Amino acid sequence: MFLGGEDHDRSDQILGDMGFAGDTFSRNLFTTTQPSGFSVNGQLFFLLLAVTIMQLRQRGLLIILSSPSGAGKSSLARKLQSWDASIRFSVSATTRPMRPGEVDGADYHFVTKVAFEKMASEGELLEHASVFGQYYGSPMEPVKEAIDAGKDVLFDIDWQGAQQIQNSSLRDHVLSIFLLPPSIAELRRRLVSRGTDGPDVVASRMRQSWDEISHWDGYDYVLINDDLEDTLEKLKTIVIAERMRLAQQPSLVDFVRTLQGQFQEEEA
Repeated sequence: MFLGGEDHDRSDQILGDMGFAGDTFSRNLFTTTQPSGFSVNGQLFFLLLAVTIMQLRQRGLLIILSSPSGAGKSSLARKLQSWDASIRFSVSATTRPMRPGEVDGADYHFVTKVAFEKMASEGELLEHASVFGQYYGSPMEPVKEAIDAGKDVLFDIDWQGAQQIQNSSLRDHVLSIFLLPPSIAELRRRLVSRGTDGPDVVASRMRQSWDEISHWDGYDYVLINDDLEDTLEKLKTIVIAERMRLAQQPSLVDFVRTLQGQFQEEEA
């Protein structure tokens, strides 16, 4: 939408008076009385601008997906990101060897054990755990920057990492979901059908699966993944609803102040 000459000049004046700079601008936008002297298009411009600022100031979610190996969390994580490309994957650091087709910095940050332990000791990891003899962890700073910018961050992690994030300084923005397999037989079938692990590794993952499943009640939501597409639809519904949590909408404070001001004007 483009403003006409008079509207354009008037908007420049008002935006300058408001202080067009980050939170100061958005706070002033919601506490300033409705601009006068605008055409219908000019008034619509300010309405759209207000909505945009509210959206920009929405906090992102830390979406945790956990499950035993083979229950479908990686497949669902990819499908969720395809549904909403604004959702970012948290790129974990790990000491495990790179697998064929993986890209350093995209799939994982592949680091040495010494480098990983240094990151953990210096508080640079939001969570970290030892899984099947290898270290995994989530760098803290990129996650904070993303949620402050209103971007959801998706974590494909185990129960140990989930507990650490749930107890972290970012816990108010955590959405945790645990995925259960429809049966143990189906879980084994999925692990074998991958074709990436030998019999010994599959057996080890199966033994570990019950330990993972035993932590199912420490999550906000639990889904039985008996059908991938059906589970995806449930997952979408959860994410949409959780984005509307009060903690995720700091701009509501300014909006309610605006309503309060309007109410006071009505009473005057």
